[in-house]
Amino acid sequence: MSNQQPAFSLNDLAGDAHHFPRQGPSLICFVKEDCETCNTAAPVLDALHKAYGAQVDVLLIAQSGQNNATFAARHELSMPVLDDSSCKTAFDWDIESVPSVFWLDADGHSLTRFEGFVRTDWEALSAEISAHSGLPAAQIDWASLPAWRPGCGSRHLDPAVYDKLRAEADDSPIRARRIEVASSDDVAEFMFDQGFSDGLPLVPPTPERVMRMLAGTHRDPQDVVATVPPNMGVATVEKIAINAVMAGCKPEYLPVVIAAVEAVCTDEFNIHGVTATTMGAAPVMVVNGPIRHEIGMNMKLGALGAGNRANATIGRALRLVVRNVGGASTGGVERSTLGNPMKFTMCFAEYEERSPWPALHVERGFAPEDSVVTVFAMTGGPVHIVDQTSRAPDDVAGSLGLGLEGVFSPKMRNLPVDALLVVCPEHIDTLMREGDYSKDRLRNRIQQVTAGPASQSRADETLRPDSAASDTPAASVSKFASTDYIHIVVAGSDAGKFSSAFHGWATGAVGSVSVSKKIDLG
Repeated sequence: MSNQQPAFSLNDLAGDAHHFPRQGPSLICFVKEDCETCNTAAPVLDALHKAYGAQVDVLLIAQSGQNNATFAARHELSMPVLDDSSCKTAFDWDIESVPSVFWLDADGHSLTRFEGFVRTDWEALSAEISAHSGLPAAQIDWASLPAWRPGCGSRHLDPAVYDKLRAEADDSPIRARRIEVASSDDVAEFMFDQGFSDGLPLVPPTPERVMRMLAGTHRDPQDVVATVPPNMGVATVEKIAINAVMAGCKPEYLPVVIAAVEAVCTDEFNIHGVTATTMGAAPVMVVNGPIRHEIGMNMKLGALGAGNRANATIGRALRLVVRNVGGASTGGVERSTLGNPMKFTMCFAEYEERSPWPALHVERGFAPEDSVVTVFAMTGGPVHIVDQTSRAPDDVAGSLGLGLEGVFSPKMRNLPVDALLVVCPEHIDTLMREGDYSKDRLRNRIQQVTAGPASQSRADETLRPDSAASDTPAASVSKFASTDYIHIVVAGSDAGKFSSAFHGWATGAVGSVSVSKKIDLG
């Protein structure tokens, strides 16, 4: 006698639940609608049900979803047809092909088991059930049936279905399709060949690594975070975790990556346009709040460069999600004329403790204790602004403003385009030398020093819906259409009078609007 078969509860076509084990003996057969041998077996099963159904539960377990009803109607089946379109029961019962037949005692132990259609097996089965039940043998014209027909592979053996079921059976939250790499293949080269990479080596996203990454968030792995353009791929927590593994993230970084994906996939940010523009725009991420310290982000020496794992891999993970889930690969939708190194990664934390001003996220309506990620669509930067000689606040503020004249082009003014100014601590000290120098004062100073005759402006009129205001030759216009386009944060080492700026892409309805998202830390 074989082992007891696993329990199940499945609904029939009417939605009624059927449970196993049953009160008495059972005859159970797994089928799928498009299997020719299953269609041969179906009338035989129904004849067995009619002959022995008074004492034996005859159940047909079908794998074909909506086509289960088609199968039942085709053969005018009187037995219960149970839905196993998820194939979980087929997986649990470890079948290989359909039809798979099980004759079971009242405790759920297999008395007889076979697959396919061998006429002598079915005829012997009918005789065995008749002897067990004491009922007359089923009236079946055995001679009219084929002597032998092979079965078809069970649907759960499809790799995409089987891997999902295997992950579930191992109590794993992983549902993504697993890719088997031959032992002779180099995994790193395989991932390059598959197009998963941004051009740098990736960390292989093994199930174990993905499981560890998922431990970084309280969210369910199958929660849908966003739909990612251009291919409108569905970014679940699990898929984001897979890309975070490949980028080299630690699990504690995952909530930041998730928030960044949410932010860039909003209509306001317009990641499709950011990716597709030939101008070479890329997301720049600024992180605020307590999480900066909790995950060890860099906001000081070298904050905009290499050397910090959190900064580098969080930004890279976002880019890999856009590439691998959204389909934005270079040469496809990604059409940047020259490219942009920020398309690898650009993420840093604001040095809030060194700033005399409200932090970026507080300016944008969040509480100081909130952890927040803000994304900007930028085409250039970081571009250094050097002033080592100014001693007066307005002088160094003027230098910061003149450093922004290169946004788009020095000839272009009145731009509705974002700029992100990163002020270093030594420049902050100069600004504050005579007392409080507010962000608004700095913004106004930037507008003042970048003002020039409108007749000299050569801004692209498609970016300036209010361009009629510059028709008067004597009019003076500043670099930016409004101080609202000038965003200011603090970062960098305490030594060195070198601030930096990121130059924006088109802002507003024709481009991208910066977006802030609170990081969900549970």
